[in-house]
Amino acid sequence: MTDLATRVVADRPGALRRAAPALLGYAAVRALGLLALALWSAARDKSAYTLLTARWDSLWYTRVAELGYGYEVRLPNGDVHSNLAFFPLLPWLERLGAAVSPLSYADAGFVVSLLASLAAAWGVFAVAEHLYGRRAGVCAVLLWAVLPVGIVQSMAYSESLFTALAAWSLYAVLTGRWVTAGTLAALAGLTRPVGLAVTAAVWAAAIEAFVRSRSTTAARGAHSPEHAPGEGVRRALGMLLAPLGAAGYVLWVGHRTGKGPLGYLDVQAGWRNGFDGGVSFARFVGAKLTSLPSALAGVGLIAGVALLLWLYVVCVRQRQPLALLVYSGIVTALALCASSYFGSKPRLLLPAFPLLLPLALALARLRNRRSALVAATVAVVSAGYGAFWLNGSGPP
Repeated sequence: MTDLATRVVADRPGALRRAAPALLGYAAVRALGLLALALWSAARDKSAYTLLTARWDSLWYTRVAELGYGYEVRLPNGDVHSNLAFFPLLPWLERLGAAVSPLSYADAGFVVSLLASLAAAWGVFAVAEHLYGRRAGVCAVLLWAVLPVGIVQSMAYSESLFTALAAWSLYAVLTGRWVTAGTLAALAGLTRPVGLAVTAAVWAAAIEAFVRSRSTTAARGAHSPEHAPGEGVRRALGMLLAPLGAAGYVLWVGHRTGKGPLGYLDVQAGWRNGFDGGVSFARFVGAKLTSLPSALAGVGLIAGVALLLWLYVVCVRQRQPLALLVYSGIVTALALCASSYFGSKPRLLLPAFPLLLPLALALARLRNRRSALVAATVAVVSAGYGAFWLNGSGPP
């Protein structure tokens, strides 16, 4: 994936040099978060490294890497937690890392996440710089780094890997690399179910490009960029490649379970995961509001959802490219409208980085000293919250 991402920007001289401030800032924020986690965990007599690599979903990924698929846990209430719910790209990389090095599967997962988080930060920068300039790109990366649940970017989870693939796929779309965009979308589809958001973004952009090329035929003639030899073929190939990862895994699960194309939905149902349009989440928030001790948390959740919706509206008003709007819209809808464990919703929103671009533009307009102060303050708060959150009782 890193090689693909490098080739995407290889024709742009000094790409790494331009991204260096963003990557250094990102690394500093993540180092601060890891330091806070280490200190907080030590004070509670816990292992920060265990929290990052060997709890919750991390354990499920390493079991897939070590034992393959087929492991499941049957709970007393009848629910069945099957490891078929976890998409295979991260476990494959963990297995590869353990095979070519002395690392354990958990160690390999941690290394993959660290490298993928840097690739994701670079991808976020590339998208933002392409649209709004270098300063906005740096600000976008810093904002993604200081998200309250940013500590997940350093965990042996699949969020960093998915965001890296999604960001570089979107950048490839913006720069007309359709085959690269489709390949990265397919890999994203092997990483998380929300990979369909990347596929939808590639398809939407390709259809938009086709319609635009048809509408400009008379004005520009056959020699316009839209009619360059092979452009339509590359666009079609990108569209063909994009859904192969997710579709291939879902169909394989259906065959494995003997339940046909919808077998994966049954696997998710065993985890009490589904899509109900946000009804379960609304009930969860309502329950918070009716209990005095948790009423403030309910108000905070409503404010958080309102902020997300407002940011999306601003993205539309700022005329973000269609691919970004489709991608962030689907990621946000799936996160908010799923009936899954509610404590995971902030983590599920991590890949929706285009929502941060309006804030990045606002931060970029500030003077250097003021923007640095804002970023540093939020980074400290984020580090403290991440350490507190990860030391809690429930999974992130």
